[in-house]
Amino acid sequence: MTSIQVADETFVAAAPELVREALGDRSQWSRWWPDLDLAVIEDRAASGLRWSVAGPVEGTMEVWCEPVMDGFVLHYFLHGEPLGHLPRKPRALYDELAEVNRRRRVAGKAMAFEIKARLERHRAAGDPAVAAEQGMTGGVRG
Repeated sequence: MTSIQVADETFVAAAPELVREALGDRSQWSRWWPDLDLAVIEDRAASGLRWSVAGPVEGTMEVWCEPVMDGFVLHYFLHGEPLGHLPRKPRALYDELAEVNRRRRVAGKAMAFEIKARLERHRAAGDPAVAAEQGMTGGVRG
């Protein structure tokens, strides 16, 4: 078992095919995870991406998009070990690992909410999900 275990999910009311463009923009990765070096190890197209992670954390990370109703659930996972100096005292080590997990969870949620906002930006609450043919710009309500 790894010291960093992050799992999160966010429902997005948009066609899963639209996530490809949002996740495929590598310039966003350094904004979402500025201190991590990511290398794609599996490109699942509309189903998401899987990366190897290096930097202050070493391990794997993935975004998996599960079709649900007329949208998808964006699942975010990060499994890894922190690198560098860690406290030796058990309580300090526990506190440090809890903080690292919290920071990584918050970064993942920020990414998920940004993708959700981007894909749903022209959709009013209660309207159908954004269809793939509407693209990243979303539909325009009449």
